[in-house]
Amino acid sequence: MITTVGIDLAKNVFQVHGVNEHGKPVLKKQLKREQMLTFFVNLPPCLVGMEACGGAHHWARKLQTMGHTVKLMAPQFVKPYVKSNKNDAADAEAICEAVSRPNMRFVPLKDVEQQAVLAVHRARQGFVIARTAQANQIRGLLAEFGIVFAQGIANVHRCTRELIEDASNELPSNFRLLIDRLLNNLDQLDKQVGELEAQIKAAHRANEMSKKLERIPGIGPITASALIATVGDAKSFANGRQLAAWMGLVPAQSSSGGKTNLLGISKRGDVYLRTLLIHGARAALRAFQNKVDRSGDIWLQKLLGRRR
Repeated sequence: MITTVGIDLAKNVFQVHGVNEHGKPVLKKQLKREQMLTFFVNLPPCLVGMEACGGAHHWARKLQTMGHTVKLMAPQFVKPYVKSNKNDAADAEAICEAVSRPNMRFVPLKDVEQQAVLAVHRARQGFVIARTAQANQIRGLLAEFGIVFAQGIANVHRCTRELIEDASNELPSNFRLLIDRLLNNLDQLDKQVGELEAQIKAAHRANEMSKKLERIPGIGPITASALIATVGDAKSFANGRQLAAWMGLVPAQSSSGGKTNLLGISKRGDVYLRTLLIHGARAALRAFQNKVDRSGDIWLQKLLGRRR
């Protein structure tokens, strides 16, 4: 009887590896996408392991509705269990082996609502990156004509409009039309960012847990919404430090021979979430330093004292 199954996910062809209660392989099979649900609905409930990759949360939810226990793992934790050259069969066998380890770390499963909120965050971040690139392109093109102004998206909007409307400078007419076209594109990107931010804030206001997180200094609606959507159930972590390690906010180690050597933050986990938290912490520290009465934030005083 099959007790544990490892699935190597793909777009069209999935590799399945199953073992019995003694760890002996009893299943090695390739399945097409349309065969997946039919195969697993006829399989007795068992432990199913998958790498946390594109589509993993979707398949995990589907298999859970069929009675299976599904565990997702980070790919770097599965890699050490690959015994030979990399191929689909070896990957599925490694996943099957890794999911049965008692000390394996698993990725929290996301529901549909969490994935939808994260999709909005990812789309917004894409527009922010495109907006920054467009603003830098405009600044670079104007610098070729000896025109330089202060940094910031607002300055790009204000100063560039004034420049292309000023007939006294030497800018050619075709160049003015080009800059006007790029500015219109920048305006559209700015509009997209604003609309998606409004959507994120609306989801934040509808979530009680997200509103509780906003009370923490340095955490606003966007960071709170991203935390709830990414972490999900915080009970998956034993304590706050484990959550910080999962996000890559604790020191990396290079220790040997009993000598502890701590490096900078490990930068593992979700880059987007970690970036939001770091920027929020910087903003909270800056606001604290500008406060007249600092008596209510003793821990921040001690933190700044240690870092000086």
